[in-house]
Amino acid sequence: MPKNLRATAAWRISIWTTVAFALGTAVAFSIVYVLVAQGLRERSDTWLSGEAEVLAQVSVDTPKDHLYQRIVREVAELATQEVPDERNARGERLNSVFFLATDPTNSEGSLWVGPSSKDAFVAAIQRSKLAPGAPKSIAVEGWRQTFRVVVKAQNGRTVYLGLSDRGAKRMLHRLARRFLMVWCGMFLLGFMISYWSARRTLLRVERITETVARIGTEDLRERLPEPVNSDEISRLAKTFNRMLDRLQSSVNQLRTVTGAVAHDLKSPVTLIRGTLESALCDERNERWRDSVGEAIECLDRLLQLLNTTLDLAEAEAGALHMDLRPVDLSDVVRQLVDVYQPAMAERQHEVTSDLEEHVVVDADLPLLNRVLSNLLENELTHLPLGCRVNIRLHSHQGSAELVIEDDGPGFPPDIGSGVFKRFVKGKHSPGHGLGLAFVDAVAQAHGGGVRISDRAGSGAIITLSLPVHVLEAVLT
Repeated sequence: MPKNLRATAAWRISIWTTVAFALGTAVAFSIVYVLVAQGLRERSDTWLSGEAEVLAQVSVDTPKDHLYQRIVREVAELATQEVPDERNARGERLNSVFFLATDPTNSEGSLWVGPSSKDAFVAAIQRSKLAPGAPKSIAVEGWRQTFRVVVKAQNGRTVYLGLSDRGAKRMLHRLARRFLMVWCGMFLLGFMISYWSARRTLLRVERITETVARIGTEDLRERLPEPVNSDEISRLAKTFNRMLDRLQSSVNQLRTVTGAVAHDLKSPVTLIRGTLESALCDERNERWRDSVGEAIECLDRLLQLLNTTLDLAEAEAGALHMDLRPVDLSDVVRQLVDVYQPAMAERQHEVTSDLEEHVVVDADLPLLNRVLSNLLENELTHLPLGCRVNIRLHSHQGSAELVIEDDGPGFPPDIGSGVFKRFVKGKHSPGHGLGLAFVDAVAQAHGGGVRISDRAGSGAIITLSLPVHVLEAVLT
C-alpha cells in the first residue's frame, strides 16, 4: 500500500467513479422517494374526496329532525375509524381526522367531529381559501403536522373533512433513513470495488514502470512482462518491448560504429606519433626537433579531442560505458585540487576549499576524474592572472553539490545557456568547446547535472550536482 494513498491514480479513479455512482444512486433514491410520497398523498386525497362526498350526501339526504346531528355524527365517526390506528412509542395516535358541517338554515349551528380544539380548526379554515373539491394543506395552531382538507358544498350545506396522516409521514421518514443507510453502504462498497479493480489494473502499469526504471543503457536485454490476455496494458508492454528491441539495436550499432571510428583513427595517429618520436630521438635531425615536438603535441591534442568527442557522443546517446561504484567525492576533489595547486599558484590564483567530509556518490571514477579535471582546467585556462577560486562541497537533500566560484570576467554574454553545447566557446578561448559539454553529458549520465550562474559583482559560479550513495542518503 503506498504511503500517500491520495497521490495514487487508483485513488483518483475510484473517488471519481464512486462519486458519479453515488450521485446516480442518490438521484434514483430521490425519485423513488418523491414517487412514494406522491402516491401516499394521492391515496390520502382520494380517500378524503370520497369520504367528503359521502358525508355531504348523507348530510343532504338526512331529514332535518332531532336525529339529524346524531346520524351525521355517527356516519362521520365511522369514516374517521377507517383511518389506520397507528401510534408512536408513547401510545399517542399518529393520524388525526376532523369533520365539520355548516348549514346556514340549521339553527343548531355547525356539526363538529374531531379533536377538542374546534376553534383552532375553524380559524385555520377561515384563514385558508379552500376551493370545493380540491384538497389543500392548512396549518392549525397547536399542531405540528399540517392537515389535508377537502371541501364539499351541496344544497347550501358545506362539509369540511381533514386528515393529518402522520403515519404516512413517519413511514416516509423511515424510508428516507433506510435509503440513506443503503446509500452509504453502496457508497463504501462501490468505493472498495472501484479501488480494488483500479489498483489491480494499475499495479500492472506500476510493474511496467519499475521494469523500465531498472533497464539501463549498459544492459538493454531486460524486457517487460507480457500478459497472456490482449488488453490495453498488454499491448503497451508489447509496444515497449518492440521499442527496446529497436533501442538495443541502435545502441549496439552506435557502439560498433564508435569503436570502429576510434580504432581506425587512433591507429594511424598513434603510428604517426611513434614515427615522430623516433625522429625526435635521432640526434642527426637536430633542426627538425622543434617541428617534430610541435607535431607530437598537436597529435596529442587531436587524440584528446577524438576521445572526448567519442565519449561525448556515447554519453549523449545513453551508451556510455560506466562502472558505478561508491566514491568518496571529498577525497577525489581534494586530490585534484592538490594536483592543480602548483599550476594555479603559477598563474597567481588563490585557491580556497571548503569540503564536507565523507560525501559518497555512485560514480565511475575515471569519468569523475575527467569531469573534475575539466572544471579545474577551465578555471586555469580562462581566468586572468591573480584571481580567487573558491571550491565548496556539501550534500543537500540526497544530492552532492560541488560549487566552483571565481571572481574572473565570467562567461561571455553571447554564449549564455549554450555553454554546455558542443563546440560552443568564447571568441578568445583556446579550447574546442567540448569540456563543459562533456561535463554536462557525464553528469546527466550519472543522474545529476551541472549549471552556471553569474556571481554578484563579477565572476562565475559552476555547480555540479550528483546523487549521493543510496545507503548514505538513507542514513542522512
